[in-house]
Amino acid sequence: MKEFKKIGVLTSGGDAPGMNAAIRAVVRTAISNGVEVVGIYRGYSGLISGDIKPLGLRDVSNIINKGGTMLYSDRCPEFKTEKGMQKAVQTCREFGIDGIVAIGGDGTFRGATDLTAHGIPCVGIPGTIDNDISSTDSTIGYDTAMNTVIELVDKLRDTCESHARCNVVEVMGRGAGDIALSTGIASGATAVVIPEFEVDDQEICNKISTSRRCGKRNFIVLVSEGVGSEYAPALTEKIMRQTGVDTKFARLAHVVRGGNPNLRDRVMASEMGVFAVKELLEGNSNIVICIRNGDIVATDINYALNLDKLYKGKVTKEQLVGFDEVTVEKMCAEAAERRKRLERLYNAAKTISL
Repeated sequence: MKEFKKIGVLTSGGDAPGMNAAIRAVVRTAISNGVEVVGIYRGYSGLISGDIKPLGLRDVSNIINKGGTMLYSDRCPEFKTEKGMQKAVQTCREFGIDGIVAIGGDGTFRGATDLTAHGIPCVGIPGTIDNDISSTDSTIGYDTAMNTVIELVDKLRDTCESHARCNVVEVMGRGAGDIALSTGIASGATAVVIPEFEVDDQEICNKISTSRRCGKRNFIVLVSEGVGSEYAPALTEKIMRQTGVDTKFARLAHVVRGGNPNLRDRVMASEMGVFAVKELLEGNSNIVICIRNGDIVATDINYALNLDKLYKGKVTKEQLVGFDEVTVEKMCAEAAERRKRLERLYNAAKTISL
């Protein structure tokens, strides 16, 4: 088993509320085990350039309640090249970094598995508001982001009620509709549009018209950005044209990512940070820390990445060659179960959105 004297922690990809809580947990767990910690600033870009500083117990004080990431983040195309990877490995050698905890989404995990293959053991922690990592039931930042959406939509509804108006609200989520679907249910939206299911624009218009005749004054339509940037503005015009209801478009965009993390994200991020360090120090790497049915577990990164592709219909037969038949069947079952949960929520949203 490799002896760890110093580990690094980085955040990569889109920031998410709760990342700081995870950083704090990683730093304090490592130090309590006699291991030094360095912060790698600006994600993989900082790893290549050597933007690295030691982190002590007090360096992570008073950050658990802060949004964003104290280590900052960046997109790094250079890291995807062999030359960039070699620079990153050399930086690890120069700073004496024996392993890395990488907090982020699927792009972060791809980088982590590449680093592991180059001799730098890595453990991933899922930090993304989109909740689009199929191997975990929830990702850091997802719950806070949903509560931010609810707060903003509730404010929009006040104006919609006052003016007998409709608001088509686009929310983040990348290619996943999780945020839009859950917040649509929680905010009492008239309709929810997500990329995982086909939608009938005319059905939405008919529902608004029917509800208006029954005396309803306010209407909210939640749309996931995953259906395309042009869809929501076009739907806004269509609703106004076909129903006669004054309809406005609101794109919440990156405001959904910001803000202080809520209790659930702080606790989950802390648990994952502790678990990640313990796994790394025990000699386990190339894994991502997940929450499954309430338990914190470790999943092989390659399994997690291919499960994600399978769920999203983007996996090829060649990508599954390295997995045995039993493992592939397990992946299919997990993808089907996740899809089933999403479909159950979607059907509930359609049933109660009157």
